Amino acid sequence: MHGDDRLMIVSEPSRSLTLTASLRPAALDARRGVVRLHPEVFTALDLRPGDPVTLTGRRTTAGIAALAESGASRALLYADDLILGNLGARDGGQVTVAPTPVKAARTVTLSGPAEIQAVVSPEMLRLALLGKVVTVDDNVSLMPQDVAPANDVRGLLEAARRSLSNTIGYGFTSALVTVTAAEPEDAVLVTMDTVVAWQNGPATHEPGSVPAPLAVEAAGPSLDDLPGLRSQAHDLAELLDLGFHHGEVLAKLGTTVSLGVLITGPAGSGKSTLVKAVAEGIGAEVTALWAPELAAMTNEDAANRLRTAAGKIKNPGVLAIADVEALVPRTSPGPLATVFRQVIRGLLRDGVAVICTTSHPEAVDPALRSPGLLEHEIGVPLPDAAMRREQLAALTRDMPLAEDVRLDDIAGRTPGFVAADLAALIREAGVRAALRQKSTRRRSPKVAKADFDGALEVVRPTSMADNSLELAKLTLDDVGDMAEIKEVLTESVLWPLSYPDAFARLGIEPPRGVLLYGPPGCGKTFLVKAIAGTGKANVLSVKGAELLSKWVGESEQAVRELFRRAREAAPTLVFLDEVDALAPVRGHATDGGTADRVVAALLTELDGIEPLRNVVVIGATNRPDLIDPAMLRPGRLERLVYVPPPDAPARAEILRAVAKNVPLADDVNLDRLARKLEGFSAADCAALIREAALAAMRESLEASTVTAKHVAAARERVRPSLDPDQVAWLAAYAGQHAAH
Repeated sequence: MHGDDRLMIVSEPSRSLTLTASLRPAALDARRGVVRLHPEVFTALDLRPGDPVTLTGRRTTAGIAALAESGASRALLYADDLILGNLGARDGGQVTVAPTPVKAARTVTLSGPAEIQAVVSPEMLRLALLGKVVTVDDNVSLMPQDVAPANDVRGLLEAARRSLSNTIGYGFTSALVTVTAAEPEDAVLVTMDTVVAWQNGPATHEPGSVPAPLAVEAAGPSLDDLPGLRSQAHDLAELLDLGFHHGEVLAKLGTTVSLGVLITGPAGSGKSTLVKAVAEGIGAEVTALWAPELAAMTNEDAANRLRTAAGKIKNPGVLAIADVEALVPRTSPGPLATVFRQVIRGLLRDGVAVICTTSHPEAVDPALRSPGLLEHEIGVPLPDAAMRREQLAALTRDMPLAEDVRLDDIAGRTPGFVAADLAALIREAGVRAALRQKSTRRRSPKVAKADFDGALEVVRPTSMADNSLELAKLTLDDVGDMAEIKEVLTESVLWPLSYPDAFARLGIEPPRGVLLYGPPGCGKTFLVKAIAGTGKANVLSVKGAELLSKWVGESEQAVRELFRRAREAAPTLVFLDEVDALAPVRGHATDGGTADRVVAALLTELDGIEPLRNVVVIGATNRPDLIDPAMLRPGRLERLVYVPPPDAPARAEILRAVAKNVPLADDVNLDRLARKLEGFSAADCAALIREAALAAMRESLEASTVTAKHVAAARERVRPSLDPDQVAWLAAYAGQHAAH
């Protein structure tokens, strides 16, 4: 070892090493308390992946050690900004690493922003910290540690992530809390036996004890704070009022009413708040349980908790259970699910209301909807622009807004946002306004449009946490030439997403999908980005192969999950790149039938029983002949759009767009150059300009212009990538399709 790869052994008995901090975390590690180390560092310190380590910079903290990617330096410790902040170190600073014995925390106390403490229960906080190693005065995030979770807690961590999204919105990914006390006082590992508490606030129960149920405070939320849910609130209030206060009428009619209700809806849409508000309105006390916490207990403890909670409910009373899919999953429900159903039946017989909420109704055991259990179902919809406008008005009721803030505009720019996401957006805008005006000492600070613009850049809807396409600031106006293609895409994609009312008024179904096909490198993905930038819609992007799995059933589940999220985030544009890999012609695959089942799942999602409203699908491929013909029928990817290789005028437009920020000398004639680039794709043209700039730099790092000589040098290096035979075949395919 030599140079930067030299390891400095500081103390042989304690096996500690001094490494250089590098701010380059893997995506999975972001704010999860993980550091990445070279395998030789693991050997030198006698570590295994997943072991805790003590880290010392200006102050001491701890983390979980994981293997760095191949090609990593032996002398570097790869960490994120949160760990470096806890160390008091900067990128490039020296950090001492040492193994530390695993000490399970008996208690951990934390503090955080008031709005976080108000909505995040201690049980939810414990799951967010599960598997992390923390020390006093550390800042920790609410991002669950899922780099290498044990199989028995993987589902719990996923439930915690969903519940945090429900309560805080996507803002939970950036929220920080501080460890104020821990027992023991050294670096400790948070486990399910750790008592986690908010400072001067509630705590989880002691291990082995049965905690008291959580009763909602008398002053619950008002229905005025739930615009858009008045219809659902009215239905639920009528049902509870009838069951609680008008039993004699039901008896005279010789019937009864079941008070078992399942409320479904997107994460963060206000399901639990709806229950509390309605119960408050009819004078019923709510006892709230969180299903993932029960699922984390032993079966005996969880059953005792359920029975204790049930025994303390007085009539009229409501047992509210959030995220019920964690307790009674569709796949392999355990013995606790049987106990849960028995408790529900007993409560309903005694006239107590049982209301369960879920963001994933498809993951709930169907037996829970049997007669005598949750007979009623209420759906909470994803808010449309008008409903978001009402929610924004309610959420900003006490916020001083500047005159340039237009709530209608913000509502139009937030497709897919639920109430929790809008609350996170408003919090972020308020923080930005406070940072901007804290030094001005203004007597009446206000939140301006610029604050909301900045917040919209960082706050994303919960349903778009994965698979979102990184959008450049492009519109269709930035696409040179292609007038006919842009017209077709505007009618087929932008109109259904932007003007659904117009289609309904005329009594027609909008186009469901579009297939873009053409030679590689000719701008299919660029067109999709431009469409997404033009329309106010969310974009979900996946490559065909990303949805395929060798495990039976997982590929179909991935397709269903993709379209479920698209419905939740509507209006949504779903971009399936390399769709030929996802939907090949059926009957010819040698993969055990996986591809055929995936095609069937896609067809079901595109025009099945469940409607696909305000969702448009765009597929892209170089080989349209390999796609199953059923995918190209009306109601599916019904409009086929050929994206041809650019001709000379189009190449000139592309060159001008790429060279917009490149200082070209006067002797560079892009029109003449474009005529000489026969066989060049759009990507080739971009590569040519890039290579010409590099040629200028090779000649002189002080070069200020790119000359014709540099362009000529680039022409020697960059060759056309289009295959004439493939282009001819695709043109013939397009001609046949046009003829039909």
